Amino acid sequence: MNLTLLLDMTADTFGDRVAVGPATSGASYAQVRDTGARIARALAGRGAARLVLAAENSDAIPALLFGSAMAGATFTAVNYRLADDRLVDAMSRCSPAVVVADERTAPRIADVPGLELCSVDELLAEATAEPAGDPGGADDTDGVAIALFTSGTSGAPKTVLLRHRNLTSYVVSTTEFMSADEDEAALVSVPPYHIAGMASVLSNIYSGRRLVYLAQFDPQRWVELARAESVTHAMIVPTMLGRILDVIERTGVRLPHLRHLSYGGGRMPLPVVRRALELLPEVGFVNAYGLTETSSTVALLGPEDHRTSVCSDDPAVAARLGSVGRALPGVELQIHDPDGRELEAGAVGEIVVRGEQISGEYEGADVKDSGGWFRTHDHGHLDRDGYLFVDGRADDVIVRGGENLSPGEIEDVLLQHPGVEEVAVVGVPDEEWGETVAAFVVASDGRDLDPEQLRAFVRERLRSSRTPAVIEFRSALPYSETGKLLRRELRSALSVPRR
Repeated sequence: MNLTLLLDMTADTFGDRVAVGPATSGASYAQVRDTGARIARALAGRGAARLVLAAENSDAIPALLFGSAMAGATFTAVNYRLADDRLVDAMSRCSPAVVVADERTAPRIADVPGLELCSVDELLAEATAEPAGDPGGADDTDGVAIALFTSGTSGAPKTVLLRHRNLTSYVVSTTEFMSADEDEAALVSVPPYHIAGMASVLSNIYSGRRLVYLAQFDPQRWVELARAESVTHAMIVPTMLGRILDVIERTGVRLPHLRHLSYGGGRMPLPVVRRALELLPEVGFVNAYGLTETSSTVALLGPEDHRTSVCSDDPAVAARLGSVGRALPGVELQIHDPDGRELEAGAVGEIVVRGEQISGEYEGADVKDSGGWFRTHDHGHLDRDGYLFVDGRADDVIVRGGENLSPGEIEDVLLQHPGVEEVAVVGVPDEEWGETVAAFVVASDGRDLDPEQLRAFVRERLRSSRTPAVIEFRSALPYSETGKLLRRELRSALSVPRR
């Protein structure tokens, strides 16, 4: 199955329904398909094997993505916010390619060999009025549909290859065809180089839901656009939710049409989730866990799970509010020890997954094992009913005197302190213990916190080995553009061994 079939099915069924843009003037599904076909003919005329987007969100993205699929070309979106040297490196790895770049990005990559820079309008102008034959890629199920760079938060970015069969398997198994009512609209504010940005296009097109794009995330603009376009669905990363809630509290604006809000891409502090449930009681919240290598979501905590957990007197059920839910249909999920053996419920190990949607493939290397399992390099555990708890990246585990400590466990406790707004826990070198616990804390409302009181707060709730030996206060924590905490920057600030 090729991506083009997802659009064809919707355009054939509801061609006149608005697919992207404002409700009153957006492009219909038939128009998106027509524009995609013209882009495909232009790419075929250029002999392009890859189309790269180096620009912020826009209504052109669905046509560019599906046009690439029609032409049998690979679609890639790059992080246009990268520093010049890193951007040039990323674009060099994409070469040769046709590149759609905005006016700010184009001059920065103009000298990269093998790139043909153009605009969407230029591509459309090149296309003939009528098809000159099949562009050549619409029936390819095993070809690479999308190639995205990993975030590179713990090393050089890798190029993840997502084949048509991976992506269509994800969409068909998680989305009901044409299930959306005509009044439904999805606000896309995550950038196109994030897997959630790509999954939003495919899932919402297949369900028949209108896409509304926000060029770059801004919490005030997000709330305004959600209200103006009667947005019913949205996906955000954790750092976005707190800022959106701040706007809602400050302005008193309500979002009466919003029905469904999913979050993922990083650890969501429990106080933020509880605050969201209180401020937006009519909204169904979804916690989605996945990676670029898994074609997006592999586990999901749904709206009913959220409501049940927050009201439950059963500690095991209440704890599930901090989980990422259960595996999606078609996805197998296990916890393995370092030797690849499956662990029982409650035991912490590495999260591994397999299924048709799992790519587990980088440019030049398929890293799935002989059994088809992909190692996520995330640590976590499953409870007795299969709910997955993610403790963080394997590289983030703190090894203190031979004992493995989870940063997330310590962060969750510190976030219960009324004076703590944000916190990040990392391991730093220590000559006696190998590593020791360091906490970087952002205080609420500029409060003056006492480090010893915070240590006592942790010590009362956890074992003493988990008490931070180092506490530093910051005005803000470092995050990537996609909302991932940059722990390496914090670790580097405290990299001198302590006696």
